[in-house]
Amino acid sequence: MNEKAQQYWNEFWVGREQPANVTAEQFGMPGTEMANELAQLIIKGAKTATCSNYDGYKQEGEPIPEVGMYTVILNSKDDPVAIIKTTDVQIIPMNEVTPEFAAAEGDLSYEYWYNCHKRYFTIEMAEYGKEFSEDMLLICERFELVDVKEK
Repeated sequence: MNEKAQQYWNEFWVGREQPANVTAEQFGMPGTEMANELAQLIIKGAKTATCSNYDGYKQEGEPIPEVGMYTVILNSKDDPVAIIKTTDVQIIPMNEVTPEFAAAEGDLSYEYWYNCHKRYFTIEMAEYGKEFSEDMLLICERFELVDVKEK
């Protein structure tokens, strides 16, 4: 967690016991306008879910997200903009993701969701020397917005 995110996190929890399970990250392609767009969808309440590549967590040795985990959402410049709390985690094949979950990700249609995620995961899997598969496992998370950082 960068210094700005840590400061925001600490200020949010002043006077209360801080949970231990917290991370900070950009959603989408880091450093791009996509990170800003997704952060704004979270702030507006249009995005209440996200998914990630299960294999990516294994490749990077990262712990799988858990219910009760907090995330400081960062914009493309790594500035904190909000805090979310994970409320549900499921590991399912990509081709079993429902249209309802795709809508909770803030996407316009299931087809749009599928095509965007297929492109993203194709690039990501290539970085690991692997190929995209329609039945690749995804970590599907639902979350609630806890706080929006004042500007």
